[in-house]
Amino acid sequence: MVCGHIEQLANTLRPPNPSQQVHREECTLCFDGQDDPAGVLVCLQCFNGGCSSERRHAYLHSQKRDHPLGVVIKRTRKEQKQRPDSEPPLKKLAISAPSDDELYDFTTSLRCFACSPVGEAVHSDHPNVTATINGIMKALSSAQQSEVKAWEEEIIPCEHSLTFQQEPLIVPGEVSQQCTECDLTSNLWLCLTCGFVNCGRQQYGGIGGNGHALQHFHDTGHALGVKLGTITPEGGGDIYCYSCDDAKVDPDLALHLSTFGVNMLSQAKTEKSMTELQLEHNLKFDFSMTGDDGNELQPVFGKALTGLKNLGNSCYMASVMQVLFSLPAFRERYFTEQGQHHLQTCENPLPADCLECQMLKLVDGLLSGRYSVPARAPPVANSEFELPEQPKFQEGIRPAQFKALIGKGHEEFSTMRQQDSEEFLQHLLDRLRAEAQRQGQNAALEATENFRFGMEQRLQCDECRKVGYKVDAVDLASLPVEAVEQGVDESGKKLFKPVTLESCIDVFCAPEELTDYACSSCNKKVRAEKTTKFSTYPDFLVFHMKKFQLVNWMPTKLDIPVQVPDELNLDKYQGKGRQPGEAELDVEAAAAQPEFDATAMAQLEGMGFPTIRCQKALLATGNSGAEVAMNWLFEHMEDPDIDTPIKPAGTAASGPEPSAEQISMLSEMGFTPAQARKALRETGGSADAAVEWLFSHPDDMGEEVAPSIPAAGATSAPKVGGSTNLPANYRLKAFISHKGPSVHSGHYVATIRQPQAGIPGSSEPRDEWVLFNDEKVARAAAHGGEEMRSLAYLYLYERV
Repeated sequence: MVCGHIEQLANTLRPPNPSQQVHREECTLCFDGQDDPAGVLVCLQCFNGGCSSERRHAYLHSQKRDHPLGVVIKRTRKEQKQRPDSEPPLKKLAISAPSDDELYDFTTSLRCFACSPVGEAVHSDHPNVTATINGIMKALSSAQQSEVKAWEEEIIPCEHSLTFQQEPLIVPGEVSQQCTECDLTSNLWLCLTCGFVNCGRQQYGGIGGNGHALQHFHDTGHALGVKLGTITPEGGGDIYCYSCDDAKVDPDLALHLSTFGVNMLSQAKTEKSMTELQLEHNLKFDFSMTGDDGNELQPVFGKALTGLKNLGNSCYMASVMQVLFSLPAFRERYFTEQGQHHLQTCENPLPADCLECQMLKLVDGLLSGRYSVPARAPPVANSEFELPEQPKFQEGIRPAQFKALIGKGHEEFSTMRQQDSEEFLQHLLDRLRAEAQRQGQNAALEATENFRFGMEQRLQCDECRKVGYKVDAVDLASLPVEAVEQGVDESGKKLFKPVTLESCIDVFCAPEELTDYACSSCNKKVRAEKTTKFSTYPDFLVFHMKKFQLVNWMPTKLDIPVQVPDELNLDKYQGKGRQPGEAELDVEAAAAQPEFDATAMAQLEGMGFPTIRCQKALLATGNSGAEVAMNWLFEHMEDPDIDTPIKPAGTAASGPEPSAEQISMLSEMGFTPAQARKALRETGGSADAAVEWLFSHPDDMGEEVAPSIPAAGATSAPKVGGSTNLPANYRLKAFISHKGPSVHSGHYVATIRQPQAGIPGSSEPRDEWVLFNDEKVARAAAHGGEEMRSLAYLYLYERV
């Protein structure tokens, strides 16, 4: 059909430029995509992707934006000759993954919604139309663009790599191919200062290492090393700075190597880089899909039983999202008619840039059951090799657009590196609250508020016996876990004595002695006692298990078994507030203490850093999170005043009163004067640190009024969320387990109690445990699997 609308719009059409997002893999409002029978329709004007199925999201886009023209893209997988012992392709390794053109056949069809609401198939030979469609097909998809950008980790020089002086202790040309301290001949690092070769630490995928390169740094102070086997003639090579404890660049690597007789031009890459090893390890990492009895777990399909495909180190996000959308509050917030109304009225030009739209898309994908079907086996041509068995599990949906948006602008979550699921949960809750505030929603009615509760800090001076109270609004409780070694297993791995969850809560709420507290009433350093209790109880209570210790100055996770009950009562852990006869500590002086991110403090203390060092790191980095603070600590370990207590300020604010010019500068960036004033006070007047503080506290409006503490017997509670009503009874709803040496490597899975998961052929719902292992969804073992449950990282309890 010839279409007159094309002639009207053709002169305005242009192919996408490299910076434009092209959503040709799937719809931006649901997970229907180019592999489905209806394909995906890409707008020729803004390159939004919309489904052409009965949901008609492509038509909705055309009406809202007045963009009638689009191209439907469908793809079908080509027959592939099966290869023996094939492995999944790894990005950015020496062997590249096959291209889409090698794997798929594509068809395109031009459509016009102005001609017909169903998208009339039309024809055009206009050069602009042809060029635009060709540009769409040749461009990287939005998911590919986001992935490429996220993998491009920016590695830069540091002061040590720019200023170090070489002190060669070996004869040029005699670089050893074995560690000087042990017999290892791989994972070797050449010290760029003296030329000694030592083994690195153990690496991803079981690569051996005894840490002698790190020991060499501690003995000599020689900070820079290059990994042998990763040096290329083009100037590549893994450079590590032990002073910064991070990967760096040596701009003069060729010159520095020549000091030891190593000619860079003659080098060939023989070992995988650290990035490649991490990616390969995490792609292959998998939980056993067998139960405690050794029997294979059975896949399940249906509503609320959809898996999330791993995008490469995205299991931390997948496990958190599965847990959240299993909760009634999040289902009622997003999986309702209210959500559909937003899709119709959203004012954002592109749904891929709207967090509300992407939450609605994800909840529909996970709960509707539309995509919870067995995976399709790829067509295989005639082959002399044995054909693979049919897939047992589903393909899962790809949360690429959601991940790109929720991680946008964040130093860690915007990358493809493995992250901490607890940190991601906190980041997500903060972003959702900021989005609700932007939309003018009633914060008290948001699903995120079901996590919010108050923790009461009670501080009593041993000298004057005065008592101070403070209530912090938090979203989870980080519990200490006592590590008592009980020998090693047959592989040499340390074994630990089991502990109970209740004992961890007891330690968390037990009195803590402060031996060097600066009392504002006594005007001297005294002994004091601090106690933490629950001020209120939330609907959903998350326990974060602190299973870390510093090994070779690296946070290492300890697999300490925790005995976790189904039912839990927390009545005895409730704080009572100020009691009759308690003299009050100077409130104004107490408020002068700087504020620290409670979550980041718990994470840093859980890694083994002393409290004072944690506070200094957070203060120096503007409360920008545990990761940034940890890096600061590694760089300032040798500071002479690192353990000197922080002196409280003399005013109610933690920093000097900011100037009008400073406040005006931040206000011009879109922040309110109250926000600017508080950020500058919190960061000691540093404008750069204040900006970082503001972006890490998007829901802080700048109010600096301390919460009031109820008197004894009072029924009201500070407005921090949660309830004071008793009994505080909870039931275990879900847990997120982690397998691997640290939270930044390995694999996360979620095990969730699913009342709606029924037995096939029965109309009666069953209350059973379901395992969500990326795209694999299976009926879990009894009680969620005893081992998985005891070694979990996060536990979520639902109030009953």
